[in-house]
Amino acid sequence: MPTPEQDLLRRALAVLTRMAPAALELGELFRAEGHELALVGGPVRDAFLGRASNDLDFATSATPDETEAILARWGDAHWDIGKEFGTIGARRFARDGADDVVVEVTTYRTDEYDPASRKPLVAFGDTLEGDLSRRDLTVNAMAVRLPELTFVDPFEGLGDLARQVLRTPIAPERSFDDDPLRMMRVARFAGQLSFHVEPGTLAAVVAMASRIEIVSAERVQAELSKLLLSANPRAGLEVLVDTGLADHVLPELPALQLEIDEHHRHKDVYQHSLTVLEQAIAQETSPDGPVPAPDLVLRLASLLHDVGKPATRRFEPGGGVSFHHHEVVGAKLVAKRLRELKYEKQVVKDVARLVELHLRFHGYGEGTWTDSAVRRYVTDAGPLLERLHRLTRADSTTRNKRKAQRLSDAYTDLEKRIDALREREEIDSIRPDLDGTQIMAILGIPPSREVGEAYKHLLNLRMERGPLGEDTAREELLSWWAARQA
Repeated sequence: MPTPEQDLLRRALAVLTRMAPAALELGELFRAEGHELALVGGPVRDAFLGRASNDLDFATSATPDETEAILARWGDAHWDIGKEFGTIGARRFARDGADDVVVEVTTYRTDEYDPASRKPLVAFGDTLEGDLSRRDLTVNAMAVRLPELTFVDPFEGLGDLARQVLRTPIAPERSFDDDPLRMMRVARFAGQLSFHVEPGTLAAVVAMASRIEIVSAERVQAELSKLLLSANPRAGLEVLVDTGLADHVLPELPALQLEIDEHHRHKDVYQHSLTVLEQAIAQETSPDGPVPAPDLVLRLASLLHDVGKPATRRFEPGGGVSFHHHEVVGAKLVAKRLRELKYEKQVVKDVARLVELHLRFHGYGEGTWTDSAVRRYVTDAGPLLERLHRLTRADSTTRNKRKAQRLSDAYTDLEKRIDALREREEIDSIRPDLDGTQIMAILGIPPSREVGEAYKHLLNLRMERGPLGEDTAREELLSWWAARQA
């Protein structure tokens, strides 16, 4: 009976054979110039997992200038944006029905942090084994020499891959000291691969967690995003929290462990938030749907929707607990944290808005909303409405099946109300029946604050009563203006 490693080797051979033509040709070009070339890292790991990739990473003994000259001959386009770190990229356009092939070739290197710096120091190395030793995990420290297709595994990454273990190639303390971001990569690959972390590696993360503070916010953010967009982000987030890394990069998350939610039906708000994240992910759509998976904004909002609870917790008479306005407080905390992590402005704005709106639906099932309330719900959500639908549904984690069904039915009813209004009017882009130019012409006034106030008055009428028509809107405008002038 074949061993797990033998099964992985057979699987990898099939994948490597499919990607071999372009890789082998590149290997021949480098060898002809007297240089070594090896396929390394993720593409090799993924080949063993049965996954082919058109984005290939290579390591070479050639200098960046020598690499650039070779890639210029091989590819249809090339770039040197990573040349400072020894990396040159190239693309070969699709041929014979195959996809484009994108490669990045990096000179053998070592890197480490100066204790006083936030950026790694880069030094070029001279051996493939030395280059592999500086990689984050053994499963990412395997290589295939080209063009001879010789498998290189100095740190037994294949065995770890078969056992589904995450371990550093060298002593974890040294690895994390050289580049503290590797600690976050441990968490990311726990989510990406659903592997468990080797005890010694995990202990080193716990002991060295505070060293992550030397890493730039941009690099931390990139790893956090990759973790959240992985197949199993809960596993990676639990590593972040359990090791203490989250205390330094996303402290609002572990803070939720101290809070008991007001329904007393979850271990704590932290566990509730992880469950909401999983339930939101389950509602993401195919690429042609309204919320294509994986959606970073939805996942961030789902994870962080309750971060305002610690600051708003109040113990009520009789033993109850309340978190009044935690959505408003939470939105501000989320915006502050995401800005510090250097997320794009639109991501910050969208996630904070979803956190602010996530409780808006509650109360719908307790009384009938007017059409006006439904219009305001849709207008306030704007382009985030489909994400808000999913966040609101995911936020129900009660074990009471009857209550869960009641909440689901109520939200289904709200969605039907929205669809019904859409059939009658342009609910997704509500505007007054008169624009600013028309308002000025009717009232005979120039651009001014009064025009804005008139526009707001007509917009409120539109929200309350639906489309008025220009004639009725004109009458309402003149009536409002007369009352204002009296």
